[in-house]
Amino acid sequence: MKNILSDKKYYSIGEVADFLEVNTSLIRFWEKEFIQISPMKKKSGIRKFTKPDVEILQVIYSLLKEKRMTIDGAKRYLDQNKNKDKILISIRNKLEKVKSELLFLKNNI
Repeated sequence: MKNILSDKKYYSIGEVADFLEVNTSLIRFWEKEFIQISPMKKKSGIRKFTKPDVEILQVIYSLLKEKRMTIDGAKRYLDQNKNKDKILISIRNKLEKVKSELLFLKNNI
């Protein structure tokens, strides 16, 4: 997973896939499997993900790829821990942003 996602209101499926370092088809599959993922869709079918959508996808990525859970196990986990992982991902993202800014300052001093 890449460290930081740019500050935008909406992200394309390609941007989200690049951030998570997965294929867009995997994100579309996860969207069908997990009710927690609900990007805005234009009439043309183009998906637009918000930051909370991306945070949920990060949690799903972590459960499936890092913790090696099954899809059913990840669904149960998400149902039982609705807010806990969102908070942890949010904190992680903020720390990554601070780290990036500190490294930038270090390199420019």
